[in-house]
Amino acid sequence: MSERTIVITGASDGIGAAAARSLRSLGNRVVVVGRSPEKTAAVARELDTDYLLADFARLDDVRALASMLIERYPRIDVLANNAGGIMGKREETVDGHEKTLQVNHLAPFLLTNLLLDRLTESGASVINTSSVANSLFAHFDVDDLEARRKYSPNRAYGNAKLANILFTRELDARYRGQGISAAAFHPGAVASSFAAGSTSAMRVMYRTALNRFLISPDQGAQTLVWLATSVPGEDWQSGKYYYKARISTANKDAYDAALSARLWDESARMVGLAPAAG
Repeated sequence: MSERTIVITGASDGIGAAAARSLRSLGNRVVVVGRSPEKTAAVARELDTDYLLADFARLDDVRALASMLIERYPRIDVLANNAGGIMGKREETVDGHEKTLQVNHLAPFLLTNLLLDRLTESGASVINTSSVANSLFAHFDVDDLEARRKYSPNRAYGNAKLANILFTRELDARYRGQGISAAAFHPGAVASSFAAGSTSAMRVMYRTALNRFLISPDQGAQTLVWLATSVPGEDWQSGKYYYKARISTANKDAYDAALSARLWDESARMVGLAPAAG
C-alpha cells in the first residue's frame, strides 16, 4: 500500500499521540495536530512527521487549520477528529459557544465540513472519538445545545459525545454516496490528562490511585488505529459506533435520524456554514 496521509487532532498527548506513533510506524504520513506548541512539536519530532497547531476553543484556528491542510496535502485519507475533553464550570468561548460543545463537537464539525471536497476526492475515512459518556451522562436537548438552561460538566460532556455519534451517522447518510466513510468509537477509560481541567467527579479517577484501573493510551488507541488501517465496507460499517473494534450500542437518541439531521443544520448555523440543501 502506498503512503497514506492521516490527520489526527488532539495528537499531542493521550490516545491521539499513541495512535500517531502506531500509524507512523506502519509507514503512513501522519499530520499531528495539537493545541500546545511544545507538546505537539515534541511528538512530531519524535515521529519525524508534520504538525500543525490549532486551539479548538477558537473557530478561527479551525478555519486556519483547514486552509493549511488543503494547501499542504493534495490527499487526506483519514481525518481522525480526536481532540476533546471534559470541562469545569460553564464557560463560553471567544465565539460565544459553550466550551464543551465547541471543543468536542462544533470544532470537528466545522473542520470536517471545510475539508469535505478534499475528503470526498480522497475517498476518506472520518473517525470521531466519542465516549461511553454518551450513554451515561447525556440528556440531549437540541433546543438548548449551549446548555444555558441546565449545565453540569458531565452532562455537557455526555451531550457532546452523543453529538459526535449523531454527526457520524449524519455524515454517513449525506456523504457515503460521495465516497466518505465515517465511524465513531469509545476508546475506553484511558489514563491521560483528559480531565485535568475539569471540576467533574471523574477527575478523581484520573488524578488518584484509582487511575490504576485505567487502560494505557496505547490500548485506548487500538480501535482508532484499526479503523484508520482497515477497509470500510469490508472490515467495518460506515455510520456505526464502535468499542474494541466491534459495533457497540449507543444512547437511544443516537439512532434518531430526524435528530441527527437537525443537529447538523443547527451546528452549521452555529459555526457560520449554510445548511446543506435538502
